[in-house]
Amino acid sequence: KDRPDWCLSRQRTWGVPITLFVHKQTQELHPRTQELIEAVANRIEKDGVEAWFDLEPRELLGADADAYEKVTDVMDVWADSGLSFECVHHTHPDEVKSPVDIYLEGSDQHRGWFHSSLLMSEALYERAPYKSVLTHGFTVDEKGIKMSKSLGNVIEPKKVMATSGADVLRLWIAGTDYANEMSLSDEILKCVGESYRRMRNTVRFLLGNMAGFDPAKDQVSPDQLVALDRWALWRTEQLQEEVVAAYRNYQFHLVYQKVHNFCSVDLGGFYLDVLKDRLYTTPAKSHARRSAQTAMFWIAEAMVRWLAPILSFTAEEIWRLMPGERNESVLLNTWVALPQGAAQRPQIDWDTVLRVRSGVMRELEKLRNANSIGAPLDAAVDVYCAPHVLQVLQPFGEELRFAFITSAARVHRADSRPAEATPAEEGNEDLAWVVARPSAAKKCVRCWHKREDVGGSAEHPELCGRCVSNVTGSGEQRRYI
Repeated sequence: KDRPDWCLSRQRTWGVPITLFVHKQTQELHPRTQELIEAVANRIEKDGVEAWFDLEPRELLGADADAYEKVTDVMDVWADSGLSFECVHHTHPDEVKSPVDIYLEGSDQHRGWFHSSLLMSEALYERAPYKSVLTHGFTVDEKGIKMSKSLGNVIEPKKVMATSGADVLRLWIAGTDYANEMSLSDEILKCVGESYRRMRNTVRFLLGNMAGFDPAKDQVSPDQLVALDRWALWRTEQLQEEVVAAYRNYQFHLVYQKVHNFCSVDLGGFYLDVLKDRLYTTPAKSHARRSAQTAMFWIAEAMVRWLAPILSFTAEEIWRLMPGERNESVLLNTWVALPQGAAQRPQIDWDTVLRVRSGVMRELEKLRNANSIGAPLDAAVDVYCAPHVLQVLQPFGEELRFAFITSAARVHRADSRPAEATPAEEGNEDLAWVVARPSAAKKCVRCWHKREDVGGSAEHPELCGRCVSNVTGSGEQRRYI
């Protein structure tokens, strides 16, 4: 009742012609109306919509032309588009039910398509034509100025696709909060390209290290996985719930942020970094390596589906290279169900492990900056722990060094720490203290760890004890890392 406009759009002739002939006196439609509409449609198909306005009634009506007049009214374009929900429902009744799930358009359509559709549906059915409405802002340059050819600040999508690929463009728009105006520039696209490569390279690492892995034969059962692999699958399961929820709420920028963070922090910054030693040094078919490959397989199965709605071309490429039998397209699949029991909450307090590891990494960086070491494996660390931290780290035993990527790692009670020990967390003396130093032991040429037992084998004088076992024996056993 408060609508100020008497018509749907502008008060002018603007829309689709209503191709009718009506009697000048009675205003009744011509008795051959359906036939005449078909004849007009044929002309418009050939000569365009102006064919109606140029048409002389006598051309179609003959002797009736004097009694009938051509209707010059138009179907208002907003009324026309406002009925799209009705037309689509009738032309695709099995696919589209009314009210439709969602209307998607720019923020300028609140007074346009969204509004005219609402008016039409209210008139017909006394309800809205849609269950939800999703609106987005418009593309602006890095200064917030609307893109315009006259200003010369337009970035052509074709140019981006030619230089960076369509998926980088898709990732930019997915990573942008579309509720506001969306900034685009060459510098922004450069940053997006780096993010794209981070995710792509993460999957490349997974695929490369699954060479020779047949999921039908080589998978390790969930209860037999190395503890770190169970943590990785648990983290994947938790993230999948967040990713699916973000997709369902059309929060595509959260999908981008969460998956990119997963690749950068959880995988690249910890899991895959630690996993390299096990993948590269243990026997190809050993339990330790198959456990890692099992976890990577399921992580890749989940990730390729997370990426598919956004990085569609990349996801298809990944899909073709994944081990195991699969159908023709990743887009024909649903979210992956991780193996039952594989993604249960870990009993190990990995958050504490990661907090201590962060402190160790900081101390190793100091040694590297002082040119005391070249890489973390050149160092050995001692960690002096508060009682609750000692309880977490002590069970790892010899495997703790793999978490820190050092050649040796030992844990002690905090009250025995030396004066040079540094808190693992700045300002927190209730976690752990760290002492890192260069290792004086010999370097194994195979795993690059500096170990006291290098040279203990006459047959392999340049290898450490575990590498000798991995090369000639049954291979080392991994329980935790």
